[in-house]
Amino acid sequence: MTSLRLETLKLPVADLGPENPLPALLMTPDMHQVENTEGIPPDMLENIGYGRLPNILPYTLQDGYSREKRLQELKVAVLENDILKATFLLDYGGRLYSLFHKPSNRELLSVNPVFQPANLALRNAWFSGGVEWNIGTIGHTPFTCAPMFAEKLEDHEGRPVLRLYEWERIRQVTYVLDFYLPENSPVLYVYAQIINPNDEVAMYWWSNMAVPESEDTRVLVAAQKAYRFNYEGLSVVPVPQFDGTDRSYSTVSKRAVDFFFHLEKNRPWICALDGQGKGLIQSSSSRLKGRKLFLWGTAQGGERWQEFLAQKGTAYLEIQAGLARTQLEHLKMPAKTTWDWLETYGLLEVNPEIVHAKDWAKAQGEVEQKLEQLNSSTTFEKELEACRNGKLVHKEFLHYGSGWGYLEKMRREKMGEVVADVAMFPKESLTQEQQPWLELLEKGSYSTFDETHPSFMIQNQWQELLEASEKNWASRLQLGVIYAYQGHKDKAKRIWQQSLEQKETAWAWRNLAALERLEQRLDIATNYYQKAHKLKSDSIPLMIEYAETLLMAGKNKDLLDVMESLPAMMRQHGRIRFLEAQAALAESRLDIVQQFFDDEVEIADLREGATLLTDLWFGFHAQKLSQSEKIPLNDALMKRVEKEYPIPKQFDFRMLES
Repeated sequence: MTSLRLETLKLPVADLGPENPLPALLMTPDMHQVENTEGIPPDMLENIGYGRLPNILPYTLQDGYSREKRLQELKVAVLENDILKATFLLDYGGRLYSLFHKPSNRELLSVNPVFQPANLALRNAWFSGGVEWNIGTIGHTPFTCAPMFAEKLEDHEGRPVLRLYEWERIRQVTYVLDFYLPENSPVLYVYAQIINPNDEVAMYWWSNMAVPESEDTRVLVAAQKAYRFNYEGLSVVPVPQFDGTDRSYSTVSKRAVDFFFHLEKNRPWICALDGQGKGLIQSSSSRLKGRKLFLWGTAQGGERWQEFLAQKGTAYLEIQAGLARTQLEHLKMPAKTTWDWLETYGLLEVNPEIVHAKDWAKAQGEVEQKLEQLNSSTTFEKELEACRNGKLVHKEFLHYGSGWGYLEKMRREKMGEVVADVAMFPKESLTQEQQPWLELLEKGSYSTFDETHPSFMIQNQWQELLEASEKNWASRLQLGVIYAYQGHKDKAKRIWQQSLEQKETAWAWRNLAALERLEQRLDIATNYYQKAHKLKSDSIPLMIEYAETLLMAGKNKDLLDVMESLPAMMRQHGRIRFLEAQAALAESRLDIVQQFFDDEVEIADLREGATLLTDLWFGFHAQKLSQSEKIPLNDALMKRVEKEYPIPKQFDFRMLES
């Protein structure tokens, strides 16, 4: 029998904390920008340049978390048959947290023993482990650390189906994931749909699977070449051997790297098999033509990231499946269309001598033969057809996502637009976040900005409603955000000035400061940030931006003076202490920098790929040597420092070590 139920999962959890009330105008440069593209096909290059976004609006940043964990109960859905038990985190993007194979008593995924966000995703907060469902744009998903709608459905045979879904606000599409386990099925089925009711839109999807990493783990795919992305360029390499090394074993690489495999199969697959020939295999219908291997690398920085995201002894790699050949691309999704596909996840057991031999073609053939035995192509095609044509009956709501889908339904009803794709969103999902926009929709006025429940809009229809509303400080504040998102910076500045004329707020001054900072007018920006900070001196996100801008402007002494005025709790924040240490280094206040390292300060939201801690460490020791030995600060001294003062592991987050 197959069952679907709600349970709780006890884990050490770091709270997400409050969402950032500042609209994300200062987007961090994307690590996936591509420069070297020699040998890359023209269609792929076109996709790489298509669909890029200025920032992640209308979503807010989730950067209020810390690294203090306490035991908490997380709400999960459990789908189970006699062979597999699948556990989903409903408050965190519907992440498939665990896929347990009962007959072999084996976990197929890398299960994170803690919940610890870190700065690796679109909205900042991201956590490792399990299977993540990524939609919208490059850089994971807006729902990594956000709740999903969950429903219990039944198929025509009365079997339970877990449906997860949400309204994605950047691309303005609904996406739906139906998970089911037929009785005695050795694979978990995932039927996915993306529903676009609008004009052509740039689309992105990747299913990211974290699996245990060991020296004998081999990743196999039906590919002879791959597009290798090393965060510096994209190149075509043979699979599995290049540079005299078999790269299908992730631990042979020291630095973090992505391998995007070029597949041609109608039913693509990817697997990660241990030394005994056992491990997870994922397959799909042809819509998901991309497959990828991501590895952190075995250098000190990569190992530190693994521990920072989980704990020692939980090394993992990722195998992934996506719509495009690479994660650097968006695809053109035509107007008023639905894309769908079927995925399977299960335990593959093969002859280890064959899959770990040098004969790549024979290893691939062994996997394909065993996949056919595990879940035949005939069975797979029947299931896909049944998903497309079968009718599912709603039984009960298990969990609510955001209220934005229902608000969109209300807007469309009021404006006489089609609502079929958003009809599933329930009224009960509305929260305080949607209230100002409900007021605008129903009364034609937007009267306040709620900093405790910050929310923004970028849709043209909401822009029109704001433009027609009462011209008060709050409506002008929000309208300026839309203009800035559209690239109309002068228009945004004018309307924020109008907002300030009606009511002086930290939010309008900050938005003006952010645009001046983007345009490198740093003196003006720091002046505006000072005004904002004076009005809202207890805002950590605002203080961080103010401090960063002072550093950019070279006003290091001013920053140290501001630090002296901060309350103790704010001054002890990891990011703020780091900014203080940077200013102190520039002012040769080495005592402050020394204290930073002595206290082993942790920056909870250290950005993926950042080398700022490394730079601070080497810069600090270079200055100490320069002062003590009365020698100039130059390249020769820096090389000596790197040799004589290797950075301790707890401060090393470099991803690009050779």
